[in-house]
Amino acid sequence: MSGRAFSSIEEMDAAFAAWVPSRRDQIHKTHREVIGIRATRDHAALKPLPLTSYLVAERHLRPVGKDCLVAFGGNLYSVPARKVRPRQLVEIRATKAQVMLHSTVPDASGETLLSTHPRAVGRGVRVVEETHWDGLPTGKNRRTTTGEVTPLHREPSAGGHVGPLQALLNRAAATRVEVGRRPLSVYDELTGTRPFTTNSPTKESS
Repeated sequence: MSGRAFSSIEEMDAAFAAWVPSRRDQIHKTHREVIGIRATRDHAALKPLPLTSYLVAERHLRPVGKDCLVAFGGNLYSVPARKVRPRQLVEIRATKAQVMLHSTVPDASGETLLSTHPRAVGRGVRVVEETHWDGLPTGKNRRTTTGEVTPLHREPSAGGHVGPLQALLNRAAATRVEVGRRPLSVYDELTGTRPFTTNSPTKESS
């Protein structure tokens, strides 16, 4: 029906129905059988549709953060902290309504599903199940940190070696030292030298 125009869906369907019988009487150029006969045999071999509908989902690999959150689509979704480790890759299977997070390796029972969440709308949303944070230290965002603050100032180690961080801090401190400013003539007086001049010396008259 290439090149033809139709004024309605019904007109197009009628034209297609009239074309099908003539097409099915032809011999297929690939399997060299009459198309109608081959179609009848193929239809008889089809199995019934499964009871559950086919799941259409995006599949991605993403790393787990230190706070047991996984980033996807501009949002964060939680997984159980006791079942994962930081930077571990997990598989995301996302539908229009759900986000399912799976381990790439089955557990002892053969299960891979870690968590299921409703898919967030928009961006910048955190979808968290509070029980997933069990096992993490308490604190802001419940990150896996001990909460200890490393002092910025450290004494040089034995042998006078200064680490790169301390060297950077020393350099930053040096930029804040007040430096006195004085004219160069002060140094001339201290050393007893005449100041440098570009004027030509004058000749004494005889």
